[in-house]
Amino acid sequence: MTTRVYSDLIQFRGTHYDFGFFQGQKLQNSPILAHRKKQWGSKSMRERHFIVNEGKYRSVMETFAPRIIEEIEGLADALEMNYEDAIREFGGYYLEYGKSGCSIFTGKNYMIRNYDNSPDSYEGRYVFYQPVDGGYATTGPSMQITGRTDGMNEKGLSLGYNFINRKKSDDGFVCNMIGRIVLENCSNIEEAIQLLKEIPHRHSFTYALLDQSGQPVAVEASPRVVEVREANYCTNHFEVLTEENRYRMDDSIRRYKAIEANKDSVSSPYDAYRMMNEIESGVFSTKYGAWAGTLHTAMYLPKEMKVGISLGGNRLPLMMDFEKWLKGERFNAVRIKGELESKESFINV
Repeated sequence: MTTRVYSDLIQFRGTHYDFGFFQGQKLQNSPILAHRKKQWGSKSMRERHFIVNEGKYRSVMETFAPRIIEEIEGLADALEMNYEDAIREFGGYYLEYGKSGCSIFTGKNYMIRNYDNSPDSYEGRYVFYQPVDGGYATTGPSMQITGRTDGMNEKGLSLGYNFINRKKSDDGFVCNMIGRIVLENCSNIEEAIQLLKEIPHRHSFTYALLDQSGQPVAVEASPRVVEVREANYCTNHFEVLTEENRYRMDDSIRRYKAIEANKDSVSSPYDAYRMMNEIESGVFSTKYGAWAGTLHTAMYLPKEMKVGISLGGNRLPLMMDFEKWLKGERFNAVRIKGELESKESFINV
C-alpha cells in the first residue's frame, strides 16, 4: 500500500523565544501534539516514564544550550503549557527513544543520510532557522520539535546519527537534542567532537560528522565513553565500542555490506544519493512495521552549502540553496511531498 506524505517547510529568522512562540502558534492547529499524547499514553504515565527535574534540566541546559531554554519558554507561552510539561515535551532530556534503523554514507564533499523509523513517529517538519541572539543558523528535519534528526549549519558542519542501543541508559540528552546543540554551537568537526565528549548522553549512538575540510569521522558515543574514528559510512553498530552493541545486528550488518558492495561505483554526490535512496540497492529499507523503514533520504553538500531531501524511495531530492537563504532569500515551497510503501502516515496528518 502506498501512502502520500509531506513535510512542512518552516523558515524563521529571529530570537529563540520568538522562534519558539512562532512554532507554538503553528502547533496549535496541527495534529502533531495530539498524536504524540496518544502514543505516550496518559499524563500520569508520561510523568512516570519521562522524568523531569526542572532545576537539574535548567542547570545542564545553561551549560550546553541556554538559548534553547528560551525557545522552549516561547513554545510553552504560545501553547499555554506549564514549563515542566514543556520540558517533558520539547526538552530532549531523559526521554526514552524507540529503536530505529538509519544508514549514513559520506564523501569528501557530501553526506547522504537515510533516516529509518516508523512513519507514525515522524513529525513532517523541515526547518530553516537563523537566530539573531546567538548561535549558528541551521537546517534539517525536526524531531521532538526542538531537536533535529540530521542537518547542516551555516559553517557547513553536517551531522547525522545512528541508533545503537538504549540499554544501560543514563541521565542525559537524547540524540535529536544533541544534534541540535552540536549544529547550533560548533563550527567544525573538532569543536563537535569536543562537545560530544563533554555532553551527557542518554543512549548509545554513532554521530557522523562532515565539514568543509572533507574529512568525515564517526563518533561512537555511549553514556559511559566516547570514541572517534575515521569513517565514510556507518549503520547501527559500533566498530570500536563493540561491547555497547545490541545482541541482534543482522539488519545493520546487511545494510553495511550493501554500502560496501556499492561504494566503488560512486563517483559523485548524486551517485551516492541513488545508492542510498533506490529501493533495489539494499540500503533503503521498507520495514516500516518494524520501526526500520526509510522515511527520508537527506543530502548535505558542505562546500556548495546546499541541502536536499526526499520522502520515500526511488525519488529525486528537493534541492535547496542554504547559502542564498542565509543571505535573506526565502524558498517559495511550503511543503515537501513524497510517498511511502506503508499504510501508516506521518503524525502531521
